[in-house]
Amino acid sequence: MREIMTGDGSMTFHSEAYGESYHSITGAVEEAFKKFVEPTHIAGLADLGMVSILDVCFGLGYNTAAALDKILEVNPGCKVVVVGLEKDREILSRIPGLSPQIKNYHVIKELVKSNKNEDSIINNYEYTDKNVRINLLVCDALEGVKSIKLKFDIIFHDPFSPKKNPELWTEDFFRQLRKLIKPDGILTTYSCAGMVRRNLKAAGFEVKDGPCVGRRSPSTVAVPV
Repeated sequence: MREIMTGDGSMTFHSEAYGESYHSITGAVEEAFKKFVEPTHIAGLADLGMVSILDVCFGLGYNTAAALDKILEVNPGCKVVVVGLEKDREILSRIPGLSPQIKNYHVIKELVKSNKNEDSIINNYEYTDKNVRINLLVCDALEGVKSIKLKFDIIFHDPFSPKKNPELWTEDFFRQLRKLIKPDGILTTYSCAGMVRRNLKAAGFEVKDGPCVGRRSPSTVAVPV
């Protein structure tokens, strides 16, 4: 797993298994804030006092940490519940050595220090503070989504590309996510590929353009219909 310095000074890694980097090389932290967090109504949710997030393909935890920054800036007392899905323990093992420009990244570092049962098929990392609770499932996302009983305000969908990781961009997988999102929830993802948007629509989402960050094409924002 090769380390890559991205354009905004934050670190990512190149996956040999998938032949891609975990983040945009134009800026990993920038991508987390601008493609995933900012297109949601996260400030309004924080004002209401409760935010629930499903982080699909948790990786280095930048998306979750960036969300915590935005939420706790608006309302330090807001209750936050996050469920993350990540199958690669190697990428999680790189988290303690990172120091991205995300105020609450220390929470992600504490998370991966937590106890885990490596003999279990689905392994958990857990972090609990007075108002933040994170449960990270180390498992294949295809199986992990079937074990989740909560419904979420926000879903971050951040796998490798549809070409490299096609099983997480199918209509069937999006239907699983559709079951887990609240009626007024928002899903954000970086891809705007026609196939991705068609599958989202077939699974019960309305799609629209998200922000363009580091490239000409937009990201995608999806809401349940």
